[in-house]
Amino acid sequence: MAKLRVLSSPSTPTSAFRASTGALTTTIAVSIPVFLVGGLAVQIGDELDFSPAGLGLAVSAYFGASALASIPAGYLVERYGATRMSRAGITLAAASLLGVAAFANTLWSLIAILALGAAANAMGQLAGNATLSRHVPPRRQGLSFGIKQAAIPVATLLSGAAVPAIALTLGWRWAFVFIAVLAASALLLVPAEPRVGRRRTPKPAKRATGALIVVGVAATLAAAAANALGTFLVDSAVARGISPGPAGLSLTLGSAVCVTARILGGWLADRRPDRTIAVIAGLLLTGAGGLALLAVPGNLSLVAGVVLGFGFGWSWPGLMNFAVVRLHPQAPAAATSITQTGVYAGGCLGPLGLGTLATATDYPTMWFVAAGAMLAAAGAMLLGSHLLRRHAPEPVTATTGA
Repeated sequence: MAKLRVLSSPSTPTSAFRASTGALTTTIAVSIPVFLVGGLAVQIGDELDFSPAGLGLAVSAYFGASALASIPAGYLVERYGATRMSRAGITLAAASLLGVAAFANTLWSLIAILALGAAANAMGQLAGNATLSRHVPPRRQGLSFGIKQAAIPVATLLSGAAVPAIALTLGWRWAFVFIAVLAASALLLVPAEPRVGRRRTPKPAKRATGALIVVGVAATLAAAAANALGTFLVDSAVARGISPGPAGLSLTLGSAVCVTARILGGWLADRRPDRTIAVIAGLLLTGAGGLALLAVPGNLSLVAGVVLGFGFGWSWPGLMNFAVVRLHPQAPAAATSITQTGVYAGGCLGPLGLGTLATATDYPTMWFVAAGAMLAAAGAMLLGSHLLRRHAPEPVTATTGA
């Protein structure tokens, strides 16, 4: 009896390029709402009358909503396809941006509207993972995932550029309108997905394994520590007698190193795919050392700590997605939805928990605890790598047989 098992359409250089471009632009479009709020926090806070603590609450609520939306979004991507959900995510993100411009009059209304962007982020990120898994040849998927995740620092740079270009001239609400139009233009770059009949959603038992949960816990710890760096770096540096200028420049340098490391790490992963999660653990160990350096006074330790802690300690998300997708090709969105939940949970809990710790003790203590969290994440990644290998499914290819 003939049997047919199809996972994706045949990959060509053109389709792979369109998939990579679409995943990159989709990720930028769906992730930019929260970064734009951060970039325009001074202008928005002056008008809506909220403090930096209010900004932290808004960002934490955004990532908390993203964590709650991640697993349902993975189900939707597997059920309805990456193309539809990419378009839905981009549309929701643009609507969120326009909603902030038109209706955000208090901190609570801002948080409520950002929840739309949180759902968009979950859908777009997971749809991008599925697109790369199904359209990019396995030998180039590591680089593709690295480029996709480099979109996050790009979104941050766009948000920063919106301040002098639009917010300080036309006003911050017009900056949201302009970015909404740019985000909506990403719809034109979403690659079409061929119809392959009715999709069958994989059974949860085949994807929601203990291995993925362990990797998700590692991602929570690592993301919590890395997000705290971006949130508290400048304030902690000023508290140690360092001016805001060098602190800000060191974070810019760390971001540049992070972009480079995400892309280079993906390129190297294509050459040694079996060692991907071990490399992640190494990056987290390096990042833990950098976070510990932030507790040491001085400009040199500040720069070294940011470069190691942020540049390397936050360069692993693309590698994690690549490793999980490679071992779960039948359901890439569903599998990465579990680990991505950990990333979002860390983004929510890290600034809140570590900020509370810094208030109760001091910043050096907070940095040492953050370093410990990243060190524990490295150990959990190694355990997750072992479990993933034990539970990896048999390779499935698009073949016919008699």
